Amino acid sequence: MNSLQIALRVLRVDRRTRTSAILTAIGVAVATGLVLLLATLPFATQNREQRALWQGEQFYSRGSDGPVKLLFSSSKDYFDGQQIIRVDVALTSGATAAEIQLPPGVPQLPGPGETVVSPALGRLLQANPAGQLGDRFGKPVGALGEDGLRFPEQLVALTGHTADAMPEHVSQVPAFPSGKARPDALLMLLSWVGIIVLLVPSLVLVASSARLTAARRERRLAAIRLAGATPGQVTNMVAAETTLSAGIGALLGLLISPALHGLASFVPWAGGTWLASDFALPVGLTVFIVLAIPVLVVLAGVLGLRRVLKNPLFATGGHTKKPLHWWRLLALPAAGAFFLIAVTTVKQTGGIGLVMAGLFFLVGSAAIVGPWVTSAVGGTFVRIWRRPSALLAGRRLRDDPKGAYRASAGIVLAVFAGSMALTLLPTFESMAGGGRSFADPVLYVDTDSGHAGKIADQANAALQKYGQSEKAVAVGEVYLVKGTGDNRYGHRALVLTCADAVKLTRFGLTPENCAGGPAVFGDSAIDLAQYKLAASWDGPAVTAKSGTRVEAVHYPDADLSGSFVVDPAALPDGFTPKDYTVVAPTTDANRETVRTALAGPAAGAEVGSRDQYLFNQQTQLGDLRRVTVIGLLAAGILAGCSAAVATAGSVMDRRRTFGALMAAGTPVRVLARALRMEAALPALVATIGAGIVGVLVGVGLYSMVDERGIVLSPWLLAPVVLGVGVALLGASVCTPALKRVQAEPLAEE
Repeated sequence: MNSLQIALRVLRVDRRTRTSAILTAIGVAVATGLVLLLATLPFATQNREQRALWQGEQFYSRGSDGPVKLLFSSSKDYFDGQQIIRVDVALTSGATAAEIQLPPGVPQLPGPGETVVSPALGRLLQANPAGQLGDRFGKPVGALGEDGLRFPEQLVALTGHTADAMPEHVSQVPAFPSGKARPDALLMLLSWVGIIVLLVPSLVLVASSARLTAARRERRLAAIRLAGATPGQVTNMVAAETTLSAGIGALLGLLISPALHGLASFVPWAGGTWLASDFALPVGLTVFIVLAIPVLVVLAGVLGLRRVLKNPLFATGGHTKKPLHWWRLLALPAAGAFFLIAVTTVKQTGGIGLVMAGLFFLVGSAAIVGPWVTSAVGGTFVRIWRRPSALLAGRRLRDDPKGAYRASAGIVLAVFAGSMALTLLPTFESMAGGGRSFADPVLYVDTDSGHAGKIADQANAALQKYGQSEKAVAVGEVYLVKGTGDNRYGHRALVLTCADAVKLTRFGLTPENCAGGPAVFGDSAIDLAQYKLAASWDGPAVTAKSGTRVEAVHYPDADLSGSFVVDPAALPDGFTPKDYTVVAPTTDANRETVRTALAGPAAGAEVGSRDQYLFNQQTQLGDLRRVTVIGLLAAGILAGCSAAVATAGSVMDRRRTFGALMAAGTPVRVLARALRMEAALPALVATIGAGIVGVLVGVGLYSMVDERGIVLSPWLLAPVVLGVGVALLGASVCTPALKRVQAEPLAEE
């Protein structure tokens, strides 16, 4: 009979081994499914961007060889808080539509006054008046296919023009943008963090399941070893037994991965959901993951046989375990030093591979430090407390710290991930805000001195046509400078009247500031005699008109500091700003109509507002919150399951001891309390440490993107509290397990 046949026979006749194998298979299936899902995220974002490459936000074909046949402009538009990608094109003189190779999903090249829109935008065009949306694009003549959209509900318009109607800053290209898209850098970073943080709890769950009947299996293998089996035969038996459960689990994980991918396609990211086909993983990588996880499980099972192989007599009876060495504590500072070096040198190395390796080492160091901490907690219990349950818990923690820590391992990692996320999120939220100097509902279009007047006039004509009383205004941009050459410094300033500044900006000006003639307004009363006006930073500078006053105003927002307002009457004769912004006030009722009036003359130039700037920030923060909550829920569920399985395994392993204690009159509630203390107290100590390390890692990761300080929130304590709660919840399975032991005859063991 070979090893596989023996393993099959054991599984067939031993109910507890069969239960352990089933739970191991489930754990491996969960781990495989999660890793397959997380590993697809970079490929999913790349697939998304590849379909949207023609939309030109990342222009890869600029400067390619070939005659120029197409004028191309890409910008963002907005309607009712939704983003619209607008692509404006025009054929150059002599070029024909037949010469332009169309991207996948684009059925035709629209002519002047025509547009091809995505299905979602088509539905919006039909549901809203042309003055609010349709007039921005022209006559719809076709629909974009799914192959040309970043996500199914994306709003996209491909609009045709004549060459002279294109905006001033267009790209002259031979064809639509092409090339190889890059994955979303932020989501790729999060996926790697997710793989590291979720893979370990998954493996802990697998290990807990595999240890359900560890003592019983160890005695069985020791008996076989004493009966004459060689170490190789025993190893083969364990490998065959573990391979069966782990292999079936990996195949189950592969089978459920399409369902996980389907669920993930409903999770919004960057404003939209996904196509199910986005989550496609290369075959080679899929095979590697499906093989690697069971191999790790089998390897862990074989390595656990050392005692049985060397001293089978000890495995069949009791013996004193060696205390854990203090050097285990060095693992954490060593991993922390590696992570610190990786974070501080990431700007020089240009990659995050070392940072991820440092994060992995930190996560892995918990498995080395955690048992020592558990042993120390157990020793403290034995020395200080004298209650029966506390003594039982303390002796268990001290005698078998590795086994006791197994119940807390998943929780420790969940707390670590939670503390890290709750360090980063409030800091990112504190960075929200900023934007242009204009008031939130004001719309603006950047242009130059040659187009500003034309855009403002055409926008005002359109506003009059739509029956709106709002007026568009051309606002110049100048510099208040002093010094020359490399020693020149100064401030940016908007050129607009005081009355317009009161209405259009958020500088905090009031009608009372407008009395007294031409003025320069700023957050400090500069000496105008030392400053001159320049149309560009390094251009010639001229003195402001005499009689111009300077008035200091308290700005309500700190991000406006250093910006000034210059009255047009203060400009010397003949001085003209080089850059302009056409701005128009709006209300909630007419915002889309005013945007349409500006979008027409802008001809593809982006119509922005601070409202939409802040909206985009909130969208990104919402993505981060959503991913964080999903990740923490997954980590918490895995941790709770591993704690419950480890507690149940602990009861099954010690059923002889518990049966003897019950036969001697020990109440089940005392044993249950002892088991809960075994789970909760190491979890409390370890989660506090994990929380501190998580905060420090969050600070380190944040320093890679911004050197400013972080924002600490009281919510940082939440993962620790939840960690202890999950440990107690997981340990609650001990009472039914003990009652089951109580119901069985002691002689069975």
